[in-house]
Amino acid sequence: MPVHVQRTPNPNALKFVLPQKMFDHPLNISSPAKAEAHPLAQQLLAMEPVYNVFMAQDFVTVNKRPDAPWEGLEEEIARIVAAYFEIDDGMMG
Repeated sequence: MPVHVQRTPNPNALKFVLPQKMFDHPLNISSPAKAEAHPLAQQLLAMEPVYNVFMAQDFVTVNKRPDAPWEGLEEEIARIVAAYFEIDDGMMG
């Protein structure tokens, strides 16, 4: 089952829903320094407009700067998340 992207009430945040629970406890990572212990957060925070990653249960929520468009970024984030969890990337739903 692929990664599904859901809109959130915040136009600068998207929720990437995983096919099953992957996190036992929530992780909120807001800087590259704090991401050192988590390779997925490192990859996402390395993307210029991304400034926060929240991971809990069966989803990853990514926040971007307000001036950055989701176009292109959404697909790249979904690809990174799917690759990290080795999920078939017939994503976007």
